[in-house]
Amino acid sequence: MGDKQGKAGGKTPLWQAISKALRQDIFEGRYGPGDKLPTEAQLAERFGVNRHTVRHALGRMAEDGVVRSRRGSGVFVTARPTDYPIGRRVRFHENLRAAGQRPDKRILQIETRSATAGEAEALEIAPGAPVCACHGLSLADDAPIAVFESVFPLERLPGIAEALEEQPGVTAALRQVGISDYTRASTRLTAVAADASQALHLQLREGDPLLRSTGVNVAPDGKPVEYGRTVFAGDRVTLTLED
Repeated sequence: MGDKQGKAGGKTPLWQAISKALRQDIFEGRYGPGDKLPTEAQLAERFGVNRHTVRHALGRMAEDGVVRSRRGSGVFVTARPTDYPIGRRVRFHENLRAAGQRPDKRILQIETRSATAGEAEALEIAPGAPVCACHGLSLADDAPIAVFESVFPLERLPGIAEALEEQPGVTAALRQVGISDYTRASTRLTAVAADASQALHLQLREGDPLLRSTGVNVAPDGKPVEYGRTVFAGDRVTLTLED
């Protein structure tokens, strides 16, 4: 069927294009968790390829945990993409619970250092001023969905490093240092490719697609209290914009 090299027009491997199309079907709800995908023969007919190419695509999806194969029964959807709203009141735990999933965060490192020029501008502090940077991993139902770095102005938020170590999330940590509420002042979304470290944490391959969210959270007085950079696994999260 003209797919011996697994290439479409000499560029994108056909198995990769098939995998992308099937993932999109899952994300858009055509197939939900537990649903059986069409047979290899049916998929081969749909995409105009041989069954070996289809098998390659399904194998990659199984490695990524999107589907699972049952001998003699077929291939079934296992992954449930997380619908993650991005708006003025972004709250990780609340977002995940609203989507019917169990949220968790794993702190990788908390460090005190000098602010970069970009961080200083976002946080409205002097370049080189001390900041607390918290690096971590966000999970939904024990599956890693994002790697994050949150940067806090130390002079404005004394004790934030200790609060981040003691509390389960940013909201509780900020409350501990006197910030009872905060809202998102700005958000920027960008498509990026996973580097080696991100791929390792998110159980992906280097170069896989990620969605990067960069945002600033402010206290009720309008002063920035957090500059956050988060990269989401592109095939596990659907970001939605809300007012």
